[in-house]
Amino acid sequence: MTGIAPRGGAPLLVSIHDVAPGTASQTLRWLAELDARGIPATLLLVPGPWRGPALSTDPRLIDAVLEAESRGHELALHGFYHMSTHSSGPLWRRGVARVMARGAAEFAMLSQGEARARIEAGLDELESVGVQPIGFHPPGWLVSPGAVDALRLSGLRYYSTHLGVHTFGCTGSIGELRLAAPALSHRPGGTGEQLGVRVMTQGAQYLARSGRAFRVALHPDDLSRAGLREATLRAIDEAIQMGARPTTYAAALGLSKPTRLLGAARALR
Repeated sequence: MTGIAPRGGAPLLVSIHDVAPGTASQTLRWLAELDARGIPATLLLVPGPWRGPALSTDPRLIDAVLEAESRGHELALHGFYHMSTHSSGPLWRRGVARVMARGAAEFAMLSQGEARARIEAGLDELESVGVQPIGFHPPGWLVSPGAVDALRLSGLRYYSTHLGVHTFGCTGSIGELRLAAPALSHRPGGTGEQLGVRVMTQGAQYLARSGRAFRVALHPDDLSRAGLREATLRAIDEAIQMGARPTTYAAALGLSKPTRLLGAARALR
C-alpha cells in the first residue's frame, strides 16, 4: 500500500463485508480503492456457500485475500452461511433481525450448540485455505447470547456489534466492550438509501471532528447504486483529513495472531 494516512487521532475501522466467490469482483474493487489510499481494512470472509459456492472453491480470491493480509489488511470470520436459517427466539429479537439485517442475521437467534457448529465449520473452512482469523463479525452485527457463549469457547479473540467491539476474558455473557465505535453503512435500494447516505457522510464528519472512534462498512451491493461509492470514499477521506486514524480491528485492540489460534477450538470437540 502507498500513501499511508498520518498517525494519531481516534481509530477509523474500515471493513469490507461479505467476501465470497459470488462477490469477488466487488471485494477487489473496494480493496483497490483502499490500497490506493493506504488504508488498512478488515476483510469479512463468508466461508460457506452464499451467492455461489464456498470460499475454498475460488483459488484466485483466496490468493487475493492472503496477499491483502500480507500488505497489512486483516482477515476475519463473517458467519458461515450469511443468512438466517430459522426463526426461533424471542419475537422482539426476530423483529430486530428482520429490520436491521434483511435476512442476513445468521447468528441472531442461534443456541450455543447451533452457533458452535457453524463457528467451527467456518474456522475449518478458513483453515483449509490458510486463513487464521482473530475476530468474528456476525452478519448484521446481531449475535445471540448463546452465540456469544460459543464464541467464547472458539479461540477467537473478539466480536463486533452495532455499537462497538467486544473481547473475551471477563465475566458476563456479552463480553467486555473494549472499543465503543458505532458502525456506519449504506442501505442500498428503497426509501432508506438517501437517509443512509446522509448518516454516513454527516456521521463520519461529526465523529471524526469529535475525536471518537467509528467504523465504516463497505458492502458489495453498495457498488451497484450510483453515488454510494463516491459518498463512502468521500466520508473516509474527509475523516482522515480531520485526524481519524485508519486501522484494523485487531490492531486497534492490540491483538496479534497466536501461533496456533485454532488449537483451543479443536481441543473442545
